[in-house]
Amino acid sequence: MAEKKVTAAASSSPLRNTPSSLRNAPGNVKKAKLPLFEKDNYMWMGIGIVVVAIGMLVMSGGKNPNPNQFDYKLVYSTTRITIAPILILAGLMIEIYAIFKRPKTQQ
Repeated sequence: MAEKKVTAAASSSPLRNTPSSLRNAPGNVKKAKLPLFEKDNYMWMGIGIVVVAIGMLVMSGGKNPNPNQFDYKLVYSTTRITIAPILILAGLMIEIYAIFKRPKTQQ
């Protein structure tokens, strides 16, 4: 009935059970990680968000002057059913570009 308690410090160290010669070997040196996105990527992401937001605002459209009447031209206007979805899709394409854009390499 004796149970062993595992402490967080013992379980979090993956190198605890390895010989000291392997821990300090030249091939086992950790390299510094680069950031996932750079400033340019974030700029493109911001542009994409703005384009999607503009598309949503255009799709919401205006207010019907008389709420008791259905205005076909106001609800099904070209702006709402054509231009707004194109803006939203363009914004999403910009977001995809921003995610997949590789950082510039310095030489």
